[in-house]
Amino acid sequence: MFAVSDVRHVLVLPDRDAAEEVAEALGERFSLDEEPQLVRDALAGEDDAEDAQWLVVVADAEGRLDARELDEFAGEWDGWREEP
Repeated sequence: MFAVSDVRHVLVLPDRDAAEEVAEALGERFSLDEEPQLVRDALAGEDDAEDAQWLVVVADAEGRLDARELDEFAGEWDGWREEP
């Protein structure tokens, strides 16, 4: 039988507040096994903290989360799901 290996979805959000809200709401809406990770992603060449995107990394080892649904979900906070 085929096993899904370490699948991760990356949601890109415009700011920390949105990323924190998304991380909390993900657990409520999708019954996650692991808590999502928040990562600050400074844009290349930018030193200003305002010029950073925030990533929410969601582990999906069983491959049960729908990519389109996650993209629509992130869109509710002006974000998107990054394609691998």
